[in-house]
Amino acid sequence: MSDNQLRVVWIYPDLLSTYGDQGNVLVVQRRAQQRGLDVARLDVRSDQAIPTSGDIYLIGGGEDRPQRLAAERLRRDGGLTRAVENGAIVFSVCAGYQILGHEFINDLGQREPGLGLLDVVSVRGEGARCVGDVLGDIDPRLGLPPLTGFENHQGVTHLGPTARPLANVRFGNGNGTGDGTEGAYNDTVFGTYMHGPVLARNPLIADLLLKLALDVNALPPTDDRWYEALRNERIAAAQQPA
Repeated sequence: MSDNQLRVVWIYPDLLSTYGDQGNVLVVQRRAQQRGLDVARLDVRSDQAIPTSGDIYLIGGGEDRPQRLAAERLRRDGGLTRAVENGAIVFSVCAGYQILGHEFINDLGQREPGLGLLDVVSVRGEGARCVGDVLGDIDPRLGLPPLTGFENHQGVTHLGPTARPLANVRFGNGNGTGDGTEGAYNDTVFGTYMHGPVLARNPLIADLLLKLALDVNALPPTDDRWYEALRNERIAAAQQPA
């Protein structure tokens, strides 16, 4: 950690916080504090430099034009890339997920370069928009229970050879490629299409981010009754016939 504090950075809330994904930073902050950790939360607007000394960086979803502006500014700034090179953990959702890849289609219908922190490429889907509850099985190597979330996207994201699927869906579309994959990750960078906010629905993913940032194998237990009630409700909803 940095200076004996866990530094949690929320990137561009003025551009990429359309779908309630700010809840993800609240969950990370809360679950760290429940373990007695001193948390410094930094909300970095798009006219501010990205600090390179953060431990966990979170990026949310947004509309097409704000996504393009965010990608342009993140490329120009370079701070997030340097932070990852320093070992920082990144968790991204939807538009933020696409930005972390090699490229995506912007609001002008053009290929927009991403940051290349995940080996993925995103294109515009030609079929129906992916909307609804999702249930999936997270990569067993991560040791986590099933993924629950809500998707709302037109994008289709193809994984390259160095990206692992975050999950395989039982219900829903996920990456939109038809192969059942959802999201992607490497050792320190994670991306998903799931809203919800996804870390409120899946608090053990937030705990995984904390363990990676702290370089520990386990965290002290905490009260998960509220989270489990939400998870059970949404998992049941995902399994209801349309």
